[in-house]
Amino acid sequence: MSAKTKKAKPVRDLLFGNLWEYDPAPETAEPHISERYQLFIGGKFTAPRSKKFFPSFSPRDGSTLAEMAHANDADVDAAYQAAAAAFPAWSKLPGAERGKYLYRIARLLQDRAREFAVAETLDGGKPIKEARDFDVPMAAAHFFYHAGWADKLSYAAPGKTLAPLGVVGQIIPWNFPLLMLAWKLAPALACGNTVVLKPAETTSITCMKFATLLLEAGLPPGVVNFVTGAKETGAAVVQHPLAKKIAFTGSTAVGKWIQHTLAGTGKRLTLELGGKAANIIMEDAPLDQAVEGIINGIFFNQGHVCCAGSRLLVQESIADQVLAKIKIRMRSLRVGDPLDKNTDIGAINSSQQLDKITELVASGSAEGAQMHQLECALPSQGWYFRPTIFSGVTLSQRIAREEIFGPVLSILTFRTPEEAIEKANNTAYGLSAGIWSEKGSRILRMSTQLKAGVVWANTYNAFDPTSPFGGYKESGFGREGGKQGMLDYAELL
Repeated sequence: MSAKTKKAKPVRDLLFGNLWEYDPAPETAEPHISERYQLFIGGKFTAPRSKKFFPSFSPRDGSTLAEMAHANDADVDAAYQAAAAAFPAWSKLPGAERGKYLYRIARLLQDRAREFAVAETLDGGKPIKEARDFDVPMAAAHFFYHAGWADKLSYAAPGKTLAPLGVVGQIIPWNFPLLMLAWKLAPALACGNTVVLKPAETTSITCMKFATLLLEAGLPPGVVNFVTGAKETGAAVVQHPLAKKIAFTGSTAVGKWIQHTLAGTGKRLTLELGGKAANIIMEDAPLDQAVEGIINGIFFNQGHVCCAGSRLLVQESIADQVLAKIKIRMRSLRVGDPLDKNTDIGAINSSQQLDKITELVASGSAEGAQMHQLECALPSQGWYFRPTIFSGVTLSQRIAREEIFGPVLSILTFRTPEEAIEKANNTAYGLSAGIWSEKGSRILRMSTQLKAGVVWANTYNAFDPTSPFGGYKESGFGREGGKQGMLDYAELL
């Protein structure tokens, strides 16, 4: 049951770069969430051959939202067989016709925007205003963008012919379930591939609701298949012989296992893994604007962001001033019920993630960093953590080296641009970075020296479907979004 919405209209949101806007206040919607979800294979909801289900909890209050099917090897094989059977007809469909399906999916997602926004908040714990204003419209924007490419693939690589790979296996994380689904499905379908996709076990509900949207769009059976489950299910998706490509977004440890497993198989692979981004503040930076970028860079989605600006590098001459401004701004943040449209910091995705954040924060204090934490009451039920910043951080401390994936900021200082670059690159990761300065020449010079796939200048967390996203080193390889991300789903002949 979807809530009624006003007709969407194109608009450019200057804050996040969103391409679409729709009627606000989704917290009034009541999305239908089933008590139990089956698998989506061959255009139908099917009972798992494993006959097993697992609970999906709401971070908001710890309650059980639904039971999800746990796919075993036989279920994953059935999904791949359905995708393989659908591939010949889908791949031969004219690009303009494939594009029509993607346009239809995008429009239906807009029409059901309130329903998906509330479901995403209930399932993942993110503030409703973020799900409403960022996740859902950006997911729709990715389908719109790739729909436009579907009949123009010959222009993506002049002099080359683009051919679909076949069946691709995709595994998405729990921090942006709907958006990561769009990031992966849209380019794969535009290029003529068929898909077997596994969502994260803690956030599978919006994926299965998306299956009903695919049925509403009339997508041919088997073109997209969803299998839910834990790590065993993911392993089966990766290892299936029919997979021509695997696209994974998640932890670096799992990414390394996938790369090792696929070595020598000939399968294509793209990995978008962890990060420990440096957000660099030069002494000539517009400080009030920079502070807003710092807050957005670390506290957006409770810090559950692989490209979060979790390491703040501040030039020594302004370090005290910046710290004071951040502490003042942090006091204005509201932590609480994710469904409250006034909430800035919602719930931590799971109890396991909350334990990890708590342990790493304790290590920061134990290793000598000075902790500054928002003093506020937390809800009595669910999983929550207060926004936290550490000053006096050194590169040897765990909070400066390990990905916390929570609302925790580590502040380091530097004297010269050269020292800033050295400290920024002193990490195993290389996903993203930010530079704040009034001098464009300085930004351009420093950005070329940063070992990061994405570098933002005087902004942070600005995304657009036309822009490729991805990293280096232990942050993975390959790109998602833009022409570059789409080409990873095609064979150049």
